[in-house]
Amino acid sequence: MSHEKHRATFERHLPAGAVAYCFELWKELGFNLKVTGNRVSKYGDYRYDPNSKRHSISVNGGLNPYAFLVTYIHEVAHKTNYDLHQNKVSPHGQEWKHQFKKLMIPMLHEDIFPMDILKPLALHMKNPKATSVSDPVLFKALRNHDNSKSNLFLSEIENGQKFLFRKTIYRKLEERRTRALCIALESSKKYLISGTAPVQVFKN
Repeated sequence: MSHEKHRATFERHLPAGAVAYCFELWKELGFNLKVTGNRVSKYGDYRYDPNSKRHSISVNGGLNPYAFLVTYIHEVAHKTNYDLHQNKVSPHGQEWKHQFKKLMIPMLHEDIFPMDILKPLALHMKNPKATSVSDPVLFKALRNHDNSKSNLFLSEIENGQKFLFRKTIYRKLEERRTRALCIALESSKKYLISGTAPVQVFKN
């Protein structure tokens, strides 16, 4: 992808004030960037291929601009952390947290984020978690800026509730950290589904 296309991608998915900064990170650090369809299990991903020696970052294209920015910086921090430490440290350990903070600090102002996100994000950055989903206050603040609010997230419904997800009806059984144990009513098979999965609730 050319520089012009990457610039256009950033302009399409990021807050305007963050475009130049994120574009320069991409140029400086030399990784492949892919904007994907919506993945339920993760918002973004960083990978290093030792055979080709190529670094790749992907971010869900359906995220709102603020969630896209947080996810992008999160994954870029994995890249800079790898450059410094390779695989010798924990993926979300203190070294990665330091990189994440360092990269996010230039973005922590009102020209980039609205105040309802900026406050919980600043608190989150004091000790970043592996995902924004693990921080319910930040997660809800980011979600409030989604274009579509017609669906609830699985984490927001009660145990025992029936819901529709990907054309299948389930019942939520219990919470398991960032996922929930659910049973498909037709097959009686049990599945772990991400708490961030958008679901349509059925009345019992």
